[in-house]
Amino acid sequence: MISEEDARRKILEKVSPLPERTVPLSGALGCFSAHDIVARLPLPAFDNSAMDGYAVIASSCKKGQRLRVTGEQPAGRDKQLRVSHGQAIRIFTGAPVPAGADAVVMQEDVTRESGAEIVINADVAPGDFIRRRGCDLTEGQRMLAKGERVRAATIALLASQGLVDMTVGGEVTAAIVSTGDELVKPGKKIEPGQIYESNSVLLNALLQRCGAIVKCVQNCRDERELLIQAIRPGIENHVLIISGGVSVGEHDLVKDALHSLGAKIDVWRVAIKPGKPFLFGKIGKCAVFGLPGNPVSAFVTFLQFVRPAILKMMGALNLNPPRVPAKLTVDLTNDSDRVHHLRGKLEDGGFTPVGRQESHALFGLSQSNALLRVAVGESLRAGEIVEVQTWE
Repeated sequence: MISEEDARRKILEKVSPLPERTVPLSGALGCFSAHDIVARLPLPAFDNSAMDGYAVIASSCKKGQRLRVTGEQPAGRDKQLRVSHGQAIRIFTGAPVPAGADAVVMQEDVTRESGAEIVINADVAPGDFIRRRGCDLTEGQRMLAKGERVRAATIALLASQGLVDMTVGGEVTAAIVSTGDELVKPGKKIEPGQIYESNSVLLNALLQRCGAIVKCVQNCRDERELLIQAIRPGIENHVLIISGGVSVGEHDLVKDALHSLGAKIDVWRVAIKPGKPFLFGKIGKCAVFGLPGNPVSAFVTFLQFVRPAILKMMGALNLNPPRVPAKLTVDLTNDSDRVHHLRGKLEDGGFTPVGRQESHALFGLSQSNALLRVAVGESLRAGEIVEVQTWE
């Protein structure tokens, strides 16, 4: 049995980023940029109005001052207008600022007189309500770093540069095999001693959340030959996850089945709670993860070991899970011989363990949104600031 840190290191040493690919911006959400991307256009591209109002020269504007309106500049094509002292140009949000103007006075702060005059009703200072060229983004400024995840706002930023596609990391395909004689697919009748199979649904959702493409999901009885048949198509993918059958019982057949297919096992049993019966190896180019059959154990080992491996394959550079500080609401002590990942709720800056902290307790997991890692022999007191791992 090896430590959590050593298991993670061994896994990440054995997986590599997949070849990069070019995708349209509309298909880049959740991917990782393959290169640094710098701006080729400033934002804004020109001085423009932040309000509907009037473009003016600030020194011409005192309360009660009358100005003559000499033109109108809507958003769109620049009419190449110019403002002189004693003049104003009607302007709208996003429109280019006319030459000579150094401020915009809001339409709410003027009175429009009959004819082509306005009366200023507020103080006006140079720069008021003008968005200066490049104040948000300048040419050559880095917009996206290599290995950074593409978010919805990132796509909008890239589109503002006139880009229609981008180069991202590789696409990871995955397969799931859940094992166990006791498992029945939802929708079918269960007999005494049987349970509905839920791990494949959980793992499918977690894989999709990472950005992997799930190609096949199979349920398999605890029979060696059936298991081998189920594994064969799975290893055609970049990742194969097998749920259950990785412990040391007579019906735990996964390790033997993998060996028969030529697998090299690099990690076998990890000092983590929940999740000790964990396996990692490779068959050819396929990374194989054997997760415990208990759902909470499968969830925790996925977050700690499978997720970072998939992110590395996709081209991410930061493989660490999101972590935030929180105030612990109860006393906690880990008296076991393994690191314990406690499930709980992060709410209003506080972390509270939720439900039974056992590997089968799916309801408690469903009510949780964070994990607290408690080291062997560690004692924590209510009110302490701890660091928790989130997944929402």
